[in-house]
Amino acid sequence: MLKVTTTTLKIIALVAMLIDHIGVFIPNMPEYLRWIGRIAAPIFIYFVAIGFRHTSNKKKYLLRLYMASVGMALVNLVLIAMPESNYYGNYNFFAPLFLVGLFLYAIEKKKFTYILLWQLFSTVPIVFFTEFAVIHRLIDKYFLGAVLGNSLAIEGGILFVLLGVGFYYFQTKKQLTLYYLFFSALIFVIILKRGHMLELHNKIFFKFGDFQWLMILALPLLLLYNGKKGVGLKYFFYFFYPIHIIVLYFIGRSLQ
Repeated sequence: MLKVTTTTLKIIALVAMLIDHIGVFIPNMPEYLRWIGRIAAPIFIYFVAIGFRHTSNKKKYLLRLYMASVGMALVNLVLIAMPESNYYGNYNFFAPLFLVGLFLYAIEKKKFTYILLWQLFSTVPIVFFTEFAVIHRLIDKYFLGAVLGNSLAIEGGILFVLLGVGFYYFQTKKQLTLYYLFFSALIFVIILKRGHMLELHNKIFFKFGDFQWLMILALPLLLLYNGKKGVGLKYFFYFFYPIHIIVLYFIGRSLQ
């Protein structure tokens, strides 16, 4: 059976993400480009869970993810601040990746209560600044969510963070398959039912499109993973994300 490395799967996820964002930023693109992109997030989340388990310096790993998250938040801030900008600033997938690592670190250190309290208390300034304070839209919930490390104010929301926590614990092929099928089914049911839910629930917990259940297509790829690193390219993925967002934004803006 064909087996693939970490690097190969990340490149597949990167290409899927690029196709997805072409569908976002470039005008008049077909919706199926967004469908293809659904396989990207689970793969990147999976490898944060794997990476956190195997890294020799967990604090350094977390710091790197946090710096990437805040750095992307600043990139978003610049794009929002541009004259006549129609950029919404909610593209920062480093934020949920950092939160996955942070939750796992708290669980390992038996300090999960502190993280839960921080999620609660850090929500207060986010709600205040985004809903009540008279400020420019630069300082939105996604910016504050990245800076404060709040799982309720990030791309994908808390469910993507919990997906990563599950990946950490369900390691065998059978466990991974059952867990991922259950999670994908849960997303499908949420999408099916959320039209009957309060809008507040959707804003806080369910920050994904109606086709997010197509993430199930990532499962065969995850099952092909052979546990080997491959050639690496670690920092390539860190730099590719902000660069491709910036380039696609300006291309899309020029075509509008």
